[in-house]
Amino acid sequence: MILRLLPFLLGLLPVAALALPANRPTPGYTRVAIETSVGTITVAVDNRRAPRTSANFLTYVDDGRFDGVTFYRAARRKSDPHYGLIQGGIDTDARRSLPPIPHEPTSRTGIRHLDATLSMARPNRPDSAMGNFFITIGATPNMDARGSYIGYAAFGHVVGGMDVVRRILAVPTCCGSGPMRGQMIVRPVRILRARRLDGTPHPSPGVKPWLIGLHKKTAK
Repeated sequence: MILRLLPFLLGLLPVAALALPANRPTPGYTRVAIETSVGTITVAVDNRRAPRTSANFLTYVDDGRFDGVTFYRAARRKSDPHYGLIQGGIDTDARRSLPPIPHEPTSRTGIRHLDATLSMARPNRPDSAMGNFFITIGATPNMDARGSYIGYAAFGHVVGGMDVVRRILAVPTCCGSGPMRGQMIVRPVRILRARRLDGTPHPSPGVKPWLIGLHKKTAK
């Protein structure tokens, strides 16, 4: 009886849920380990469906631009604080930023904002995402593109460490303004290191401005 019901039950699941990569090398995806002060989050970026956004994120990783930054925002739903999103990245550190990238909407990529989705944070204008990202806890369909609303560029999923994501969501918050009011983490969670687990790193050429002061301090 169970075997006869299995095809029917699988048919009820979203196609995207069946296509999610496991925490192992998967064609079309590149895994990244985000090592934080409270544990490691492993994400898989979707190189095929969101190539520009994934390439941008991987350049930040390969350059070490995320090393030493933080998760600085925990936005909990008022209806149920177990759900929401956490946001991290370079914040306002212009020394670590790369040029903004073209927007890849969910209507084009087909990557929806489901539970454990990795997506790009951006100012309130298109083609403006740089080095800040967020992870959803629970489905967040209001961030998908619809009509004239461009939404946010989802480009991957968490494949390990959702317990760490939930731990960050639960930390004390305060301050902020506008839509981020009351959502800034009191003691931001440090990202010790972000490193790719698959493929060959491709760092960007040129000087890394955020490292100049660090090298001087190390020399002393």
